[in-house]
Amino acid sequence: MLSVLLSFCVLQGASRDSVVYDLAPAPLTQFEVLTGKAGLLGFAGHTHVIRARSFSGRIVWYPDQPPASHVTISVVTESLEVMTPPDTAEMRKVTAAMREEVLDVAHYPELTLTARVVDRTGDTLGLQAVLTIRGQTREVPVAVRAILGPDTLRASTTFAIKQTDFGIRPYRGGPGGTVRVADRVTFTIEAVAVRRR
Repeated sequence: MLSVLLSFCVLQGASRDSVVYDLAPAPLTQFEVLTGKAGLLGFAGHTHVIRARSFSGRIVWYPDQPPASHVTISVVTESLEVMTPPDTAEMRKVTAAMREEVLDVAHYPELTLTARVVDRTGDTLGLQAVLTIRGQTREVPVAVRAILGPDTLRASTTFAIKQTDFGIRPYRGGPGGTVRVADRVTFTIEAVAVRRR
């Protein structure tokens, strides 16, 4: 699937004063990747929910100049775990294959996402994000729904990428590799960040 160091940034213009928020740990913040099925025997495979246990992030918000705001999220790839299907033996097998064969966590210990604000419409922010997985960096447009409070920031987003765009060969299993994970995977982030004092 994907090694995860995510930089989630909300950038706002060139204001003198900024507000800094630190990403709350799980379970307040959740970072997940959903995979699909492909291949001749795709019907016999599973979709998988992959969840990160270890990550960090910072949002720097410029209230007077939203386009100057930025976000950074880092995910430890070895902390990514396959949560489905509910068969423990298969979960362990797929998690090990994801970490060793797909993400190569020994050489790429983090996945990162950094972003800046491009536009704002109500509580929706258009971000131009840069995602780095397994040493490959690509731009990804991301729409984020954000709610700013005096001490907390809540944000949610969903976006999809193709693994092959990052030089990743989607996982194959089953007889002759006929059960495969689809190239396209979907990221879902539900973030809570706390204002730094």
